[in-house]
Amino acid sequence: MALKFDASQLDNIETFQVGDTVRINYKIREGDRTRIQPFEGIVIGIKGSGISKSFTVRRIGVHGIPVERIFPVHSPNISKLEVLKKGKVRRSKLYYLRDKTGRAAERIKERK
Repeated sequence: MALKFDASQLDNIETFQVGDTVRINYKIREGDRTRIQPFEGIVIGIKGSGISKSFTVRRIGVHGIPVERIFPVHSPNISKLEVLKKGKVRRSKLYYLRDKTGRAAERIKERK
């Protein structure tokens, strides 16, 4: 089975790295309607290569409950991805943030 891929899907993706704070506008289909749901958080990992590349975004939700979502980079459901803050980190995976709570889970130095 051949995978259908359109090169125009790459145009709406801004370059980002692990440690960056991003806002993803993701299209959600509910029945016959679609809406755009923003998801904002820190990129804690990038996995894969080529068309199967994906990234994990973590944020602290309501009542301090952490939420992680995995997004395929080349998903047609991502309508927009914007980098809000560039983070300076020395690891390729920031899984240690899972052990931190509160403000410490969101504290990453800013890259110039």
